[in-house]
Amino acid sequence: MNLAWEYIGCFIMLGAAFVTDIKSMKIPNWITISGLVTGIVAHLLQNGWSGGWFSLQGAGAGFGLMLLMYWCGAVGGGDVKLFAGIGAWTGTLLTLQILFYSVMAAGLIGLVVLLFRREMFSRIRALLARIFSALMLRSIAPLRIAGKSQLRIPFMLAVLPGAILTAALY
Repeated sequence: MNLAWEYIGCFIMLGAAFVTDIKSMKIPNWITISGLVTGIVAHLLQNGWSGGWFSLQGAGAGFGLMLLMYWCGAVGGGDVKLFAGIGAWTGTLLTLQILFYSVMAAGLIGLVVLLFRREMFSRIRALLARIFSALMLRSIAPLRIAGKSQLRIPFMLAVLPGAILTAALY
């Protein structure tokens, strides 16, 4: 399957999401929902029902995995819907690759920010204390990251490089 048109559609959506996420730390529904719908329609028109199924599987994979991250407090709702749109354009395999590289990039960005702010060791101590509490209480409640102490960066700072790396490697 020729992926050039799929990447073009996906990167248009990602470009709009990048701009809004950097400005406001939010990705509006008009970007995510239109990306999801146009991805599905493009695949339906290009490859019929098999293309639509390919697109729906990718959307489900992206949405489902990001929903788990949302429940853990790691990402926002716009990121969840964005990955449904990414999946609609690129299918399951490339969505998983984009997600993998995005999470790795987010981790690196987070480490750089923590080193720059000189907060690395205090945050590691706090994380180890939450892990210990979770083990002692046999509950995941202590692992939920408190909103005020959580390091927040626009996830698109990691998603766009993750998507570019996936496109370059594919």
